[in-house]
Amino acid sequence: MFDEPRVADLDLTALEGALLRAAVGDYAAEAAILLLANDGHWLPRLQAAGLITIALDGALDGGPWAAVLWPELDCALRTGVLTGTSSQRRLLRAAASLADGRSVDLGDLAAGLDRPALQLLLAALSHAAGSHEHRAVHHDADGVPHDAELLGPIVPWGPAD
Repeated sequence: MFDEPRVADLDLTALEGALLRAAVGDYAAEAAILLLANDGHWLPRLQAAGLITIALDGALDGGPWAAVLWPELDCALRTGVLTGTSSQRRLLRAAASLADGRSVDLGDLAAGLDRPALQLLLAALSHAAGSHEHRAVHHDADGVPHDAELLGPIVPWGPAD
């Protein structure tokens, strides 16, 4: 008999893959996971706190699926199970908003971010909007539109120049 994998047994690369596998196709959910993964602070803490669930059912490539237990974040933050800087907490709130529809005050959220966190938030919003899939549209002499090359994301995940 084989033991099913547990979230605690996954390394961070496998955990990120499982989370993205479950989010694929939903740009906002993908953006939330990519925001947490690129920040580097939250995924190991969510994993250690038991705030990520795992499932093998429905996996397209045989790998597990995982999901953050978004509704449980507020309690975990209030009780000190999860901790982070003000900027890190704002990024977690942004991720929860993208993935779970939680309301956030964008002015308050953005005003409290340091530059690297702001870059990540802008990249997440860019991804959620699907900018990584946008194509240049060119019109021929008759005015008929034709798709051209991918434009790439408006704000990339990498460091700001």
